[in-house]
Amino acid sequence: MQGRRATEFGLQAAMVTMNDITLLRITQRDQEWMLFECQQTPGPHAAMLSYEMIPDYVLLACRGYPFALFQRYFLFQKEVYLIHLYNTLTGLSIAYFNFGTQFTHSLLCVLIQFLILRLMGRTITAVLTTFCFQITYLMAGYYFTATEHYDIKWTMPHCVLTLKLIGLAIDYYDGGKDLESLNPEQKRFAVHGVPTLLEVSGFSYFYGAFMVGPQFSMTDYQKLARGEMTDVPGQRPNSLVPAVKRLTLGLFFLVTYTLVSQYISDEDLISDAYLEQPFWFRCFYILIWGKVTLYKYVTCWLVTEGVCILVGLGYNGQDENGKPRWDACANMKVWLFETTPFFTGTIASFNINTNAWVARYIFKRLKFLGNKLLSQALALFFLAVWHGLHSGYLVCFQMEFLIVIVERQAINLVRDSPVLSAWASITILQPLYYVLQQTIHWMFMGYSLVPFCLFAWDKWIKVYSSIYFLGHMIFLTLLLVLPYIRRALVPRKEALEKAE
Repeated sequence: MQGRRATEFGLQAAMVTMNDITLLRITQRDQEWMLFECQQTPGPHAAMLSYEMIPDYVLLACRGYPFALFQRYFLFQKEVYLIHLYNTLTGLSIAYFNFGTQFTHSLLCVLIQFLILRLMGRTITAVLTTFCFQITYLMAGYYFTATEHYDIKWTMPHCVLTLKLIGLAIDYYDGGKDLESLNPEQKRFAVHGVPTLLEVSGFSYFYGAFMVGPQFSMTDYQKLARGEMTDVPGQRPNSLVPAVKRLTLGLFFLVTYTLVSQYISDEDLISDAYLEQPFWFRCFYILIWGKVTLYKYVTCWLVTEGVCILVGLGYNGQDENGKPRWDACANMKVWLFETTPFFTGTIASFNINTNAWVARYIFKRLKFLGNKLLSQALALFFLAVWHGLHSGYLVCFQMEFLIVIVERQAINLVRDSPVLSAWASITILQPLYYVLQQTIHWMFMGYSLVPFCLFAWDKWIKVYSSIYFLGHMIFLTLLLVLPYIRRALVPRKEALEKAE
């Protein structure tokens, strides 16, 4: 392609965190290949792609794979400073390609984080300063760049970076403690040496996780730089096939999402046509919409996981049979995600590394409160704020908190009640129970996702009103009623043993 046609053919990639996936949408118009019209953002090569556009051809921009192949074949077990420099430069190039000079936001936070580690050392002051500065900077970014649409902007990878730098500060702090005072998890992730600026930069800008994650620790990154993340010591990891498998699976979900999303979209939920449908249809639509919506996140995480596996970062030791495991950077347990009938099962299979990060650095660090439920609530509140300042995020995680509490109460009730456990164990009814559970599960999973995806108050309240706040009504009622049902159905002796 030459001349004017060559200049018109611009590759504009949309790369985001929890709200989109890295896609390239191209169509043919007037016998010339052109991109769909996009809303430009400050970066010289960033764009926001409308969900209303139906692409004739969809490609996943897998730019991390060439970077991983180069590092795998040309930098394996080279000097560590070369690894750090390579990861820093490739990550910065991705940031500049998408956000232009706004890449300086991430660069500034990385530099300040390095100074905090060096000047404040392994102190609780350094941890608190890191937490306050990084979260405040992210919140300010959300505030000053907020719109009513999903835009491709620097805050998207910055939220990933924020968690990474906070985790680094805590691990560095743990590295200064006596080993006897650390639990096994803290011992594994504690940073005992003093990271250099180049090392912190390489860790922060690693191309395989800079835009959308996954989260990983400095200790794992240091092992990668030293060439230790391999199933064959001294040789390149045998990770090519596992990486291709995750990429292929990601592409499968991409195709599925692309085909189905032509008929189901966020905009439909707030359309007059949707509001005019019968009540049962509105509920069923939310069920299908929620399931399909999550596929774009599944796609993104599977593809980026493949990059991490390819370079070796996904190595997670060996299983009981001596076979290498490549799930260190897994953000999805696909089979569990597709088959579990429980909300807790979906949570355990979805966005695994971010959930593990919150559990490790927020939930477990709040142990001093002496209240597990309060620690869980504060951890979910942190997640909501970390995602953004829109009300929809708070409503989403509040709903998740409520559903999980009720589900656990219901599971315990069925287990402890002789009558309910007898009914639940009837083999011939198992398929019926499963279908019913899955229907309830995905109906209210979609219900919880409505404010997360629409995020603006006037949008999600419109959808919730159209189905009369069904999820809130049912689960708040169950929260109040289940204790009384338990008193009636669970024998007092078993209830006392359970309490003990």
